[in-house]
Amino acid sequence: MIHLRLTCKINFRRNEKDIYGRIVTIEYDPNRSAYICLIHYGDGEKRYILHPRGAIIGDTIVSGTEVPIKMGNALPLSAV
Repeated sequence: MIHLRLTCKINFRRNEKDIYGRIVTIEYDPNRSAYICLIHYGDGEKRYILHPRGAIIGDTIVSGTEVPIKMGNALPLSAV
């Protein structure tokens, strides 16, 4: 008998540019041996990302080129 593993799709690309998101839950993912967190973005979209160490529930994150450098934000290497 084949057992299927349910895996959460992780947003590694963080391609929601300049849209703020709020961390709603922090969960342990046993398939990756890492923590993941569910993000609710301002446009209504919900996605999982890898949990940035030190981020807590209720923190806001954003990705883009002109965002402040803080825990959880994603910037391209040219902007760091």
